[in-house]
Amino acid sequence: MVQKRNTFLILILCILWYICSSTNNVIGKLVLSEFPYPMTVTMVQLLSITVYSGPFFNLFNIRKYSDMNWRYYFTFIVPLAFGKFLSSVTSHFSIWKVPVSYAHTVKATMPLFTVVLSRVIMKEKQTTTIYFSLLPIIAGVLIATLTEISFDMIGLISALISTCGFSLQNIFSKKVLKETGIHHLRLLHILGRLALFLFIPLWIYYDMFSVLSHTAIANLDYRVISLLFADGVLNWLQNILAFSVLSLVTPLTYAVASASKRIFVIAISLFVLGNPVTWMNIVGMLTAIIGVLCYNRAKYFQRSQKTSLPSYVNDQYQKLIPNGTHNQNGINQNLLFKPSNLSSGSSMLVM
Repeated sequence: MVQKRNTFLILILCILWYICSSTNNVIGKLVLSEFPYPMTVTMVQLLSITVYSGPFFNLFNIRKYSDMNWRYYFTFIVPLAFGKFLSSVTSHFSIWKVPVSYAHTVKATMPLFTVVLSRVIMKEKQTTTIYFSLLPIIAGVLIATLTEISFDMIGLISALISTCGFSLQNIFSKKVLKETGIHHLRLLHILGRLALFLFIPLWIYYDMFSVLSHTAIANLDYRVISLLFADGVLNWLQNILAFSVLSLVTPLTYAVASASKRIFVIAISLFVLGNPVTWMNIVGMLTAIIGVLCYNRAKYFQRSQKTSLPSYVNDQYQKLIPNGTHNQNGINQNLLFKPSNLSSGSSMLVM
């Protein structure tokens, strides 16, 4: 009975996540078409995370984060906040310049960036199967790019930079979660709030005066203002839902759900926004998504083999968390995820 209830809860959360994500992308495209300020849209989303998260987390008793020393804060948290802002801005640039469906197809290359960056930064080696699983992703994105009717080079480059940025965030966010025991939602709140305050001066310099003189703001166009507000709320909600799903399922299940969500977003954007596509374009999109599923499956098998290693690995893992609170069995109570749930096989941040 409990298992059925949990399955039903996960299903409902996934459906809500898919709806929020697809609606958020459609609204984002609409607002950027009429209000072409990607940085301002990003700042609205960061403001939403900052304003809504505190009261929401306190209402549901989300545990407070542990103290970090200033060196750790400036070494990891500040760069993560910078990366969140840069990734979000370039993501909005890509949605502004190219169709949502194509932008999300390009973002399917995240496993490729994750593998390369993990190899360069963390010295992680992957299995041959994982390397081969990247081929359909690359092929699918190439087909989609060559057959994209509304192709724009700035849109492509922005989508690639955004994907690379999110990959870096995923790698280092998991490291922070492991080493500090911070709740994943609290980390989202910290990064959003810090990114907002860090880039307010930049926003004032580049966007504020142009935004204030834009007809939609000067004339109080409630449609554009409502779209901006809805975009911020939906972005915050989809982050909450994505993290909630991730905390309830295995990394493989989450990765499959995330890939399915991308298909859902692409399909809804094509249906609602009606941007023209060719059959070869659709084939490219599907090939890239199938490649992502293959990668997730290969990653799962690699992770399964690692978990069969001797138990001293757990002892080494516990040493990574100096400030954690352990129960009588030596389990750190500040961690929501098990170690296996923090591997590079699943995305910690939402695109």
